[in-house]
Amino acid sequence: MVENSDRVSGFSTTPVPSPPMRLAKYLARAGVASRRASEDIVRSGRVTVDGEAVTDPAREVGPDDAVALDRRPVTPPTERVVYALNKPAGVVSTARDTHGRPTVVALVGARERLYPVGRLDADSTGLILLTNDGDLAHRLTHPSFEVPKTYRVTVAGGPVGAPALRALREGIRLDDGVTAPARARRLSPDTLELTIHEGRKRQVKRMCDAVGHPVTHLERVSFGPLAIGDLRPGQIRRLTDSEVASLANAGSGARRGAGSSYGGRGSPREGSRTPPGRRGAA
Repeated sequence: MVENSDRVSGFSTTPVPSPPMRLAKYLARAGVASRRASEDIVRSGRVTVDGEAVTDPAREVGPDDAVALDRRPVTPPTERVVYALNKPAGVVSTARDTHGRPTVVALVGARERLYPVGRLDADSTGLILLTNDGDLAHRLTHPSFEVPKTYRVTVAGGPVGAPALRALREGIRLDDGVTAPARARRLSPDTLELTIHEGRKRQVKRMCDAVGHPVTHLERVSFGPLAIGDLRPGQIRRLTDSEVASLANAGSGARRGAGSSYGGRGSPREGSRTPPGRRGAA
């Protein structure tokens, strides 16, 4: 496990909100699968409540109900925890890797069962969140909540000009459709800051390729209301109650850009006249 941040005061002891809740949401919160995948699991007949098979994902369950998947008890965490990691290059954004590469979960080394919130490519760096609360992870990554993520990218192809910036701000036609408008500004001739809220696979790299500027380095510098600040590469920190609350309220019309930060570096800034732009965006 790598070094923890020295700034460890105010650890989050946020309890996960108690049921009743829909069965699919219960499974997602317990880390079984995403909300949508949990719905499919319930419909397949693999889930029981108090010993009886249930196939309705909308069935409400309460704190006294015994939920099991394939006859194994399923219980959501009683305490919600969220960690921030400044992911170094070469580390993969999964819980396990079949090729033996280091993973973000292994770097955190927590006792809780954690999984990453979204992904960064192995060669990408920067802020990634890990949590034991599947419902929170769903909210932060599903495109319908429009939680913004900001990236600092170094590109090739010569100085970035106004036409490329304008195209990024207006939306780029990719093979899976036109992207939502991004917030884009040039930090230097070969460096851009991009804010998006969709998170399609490798979206930032594909957008930059499309305007003639392939990405040579990508760093995520903020996720919703949280900025990477002075968190060093390989360093982790457990979020405070107020930071977790800010994340839980991010997106979907919530006040963006407000809330906690690790420091000044990497804070999203208004760099375009268009509004800010799902998973695995880097």
